[in-house]
Amino acid sequence: MVHGCQMAALALFLAPATASAQLGAASASASTAVTSRYSVNAGDELDIFVWGEERMQRSVRVQPDGTFTFPLAGTIKARDRNVTDIAAEIRERISNNYRSTPPDVTVTVRDAIGMRFYIVGKVRTPGSYTSGSAINILQALSLAGGPAEFADLKNAVVLRQTTAGQVVEPVQLARLLKGGRAMEAGTLGKPLPVLQSGDVLVVP
Repeated sequence: MVHGCQMAALALFLAPATASAQLGAASASASTAVTSRYSVNAGDELDIFVWGEERMQRSVRVQPDGTFTFPLAGTIKARDRNVTDIAAEIRERISNNYRSTPPDVTVTVRDAIGMRFYIVGKVRTPGSYTSGSAINILQALSLAGGPAEFADLKNAVVLRQTTAGQVVEPVQLARLLKGGRAMEAGTLGKPLPVLQSGDVLVVP
């Protein structure tokens, strides 16, 4: 099943007159789920709230080594983890300070400065972008205003730097943008590729 945010991004190209409204509504309904899947990067700012403990509510910046410190919890590794896992670890670490059940912990991304990606080539607004949550290739393309005239969507790729070197990942933008009816019927074979920090979406 294609998520509402994905279908809204597709609508930006299939129905320009109503795409903005659809994208906004879908983004609002899907934002919590998407953010929970976002992998935190060095440089991101996180809001941490311990329920019933206002003195422990604070914003922290993830350091270049991918960690941050929090009262009673010590040093927490955050890079490449999602906010749900980080919150669970903080709650577990502070649990020894409570005789009864420890309070719930909520972690959200305030500023995703570390999630920066690039869109180049034949798009209407090429450049660098940041996002506070995980973003798939159609959502990224919508941020760049969609494909420009004569864009070769069949040969679009994502360039990704890994520890083993640069990886070139082909993406089926032409098929996705022309397959709106099939996607609405829930027949998309696998989830849309999600960009990572540092990725470059190239539309030749």
